[in-house]
Amino acid sequence: MKLTSKEIEQRVHALGPWFHNLELSGVKTAPNHFLGDYPRVKWRRFAQAIPADLSGRSVLDIGCNGGFYSMEMKRRGAARVLGVDSDEGYLEQARFAAEVNGLDIEFAQLSVYDLGLLKERFDIVLFMGVLYHLRHPLLALDLIRDHVVGDLLVFQSMQRGSEDIEEVEDCDFWDTRLFERPGFPRLYFVEHAYAGDPTNWWVPNRACVEAMLRSSGFEILARPENEVYLCRCSGRPGGEGAVYPARGA
Repeated sequence: MKLTSKEIEQRVHALGPWFHNLELSGVKTAPNHFLGDYPRVKWRRFAQAIPADLSGRSVLDIGCNGGFYSMEMKRRGAARVLGVDSDEGYLEQARFAAEVNGLDIEFAQLSVYDLGLLKERFDIVLFMGVLYHLRHPLLALDLIRDHVVGDLLVFQSMQRGSEDIEEVEDCDFWDTRLFERPGFPRLYFVEHAYAGDPTNWWVPNRACVEAMLRSSGFEILARPENEVYLCRCSGRPGGEGAVYPARGA
């Protein structure tokens, strides 16, 4: 049975607060979002970089939150869309939003560190706005590369600091000057909170984001928006790769 606007509004209120501002039959879930019409305002800046026709493709949305990107992928005709998040509250929001919009999307509670349990690779993997909320970000990238990316990774992270990029070569132990260069990859650690959010653990600069992606075995194909990257697997992660109990030595 189709819900009335009043019933949708009541349900939206009951499921709040929302981080994704979605429009559900005329009802907005986060109309006063501090970032504006988010994440639609960001999506508009890189939407053209994603194939308009996803017929026959499978999509995994890691950290799906309220389901905005999952729904956009389904609207483009993806055969299967799975949204995962560790927060059941966000998943309830996503399920409700998909139902109101009449979109057949699967949602499941799953940590990024347990993606291997899916035992499946997806044509397109979205990893949007999650990295800086993780205590172990490089491990997460290694596991995504190892277990779920079949073709394309769409990655986004908040960035701060310099936009400069500098290739860092090995140097003498006593030469500390390269650490002061603007283009040196930096991952700033937040001990307590940033922007009022205690889950903001790490804030990378641009050089760090790109270096981490390469180190985890991804080739950067494009940067259609300042914080968004399109990547493909290009080899094994650097060094020892993921150190994870389920994989053993």
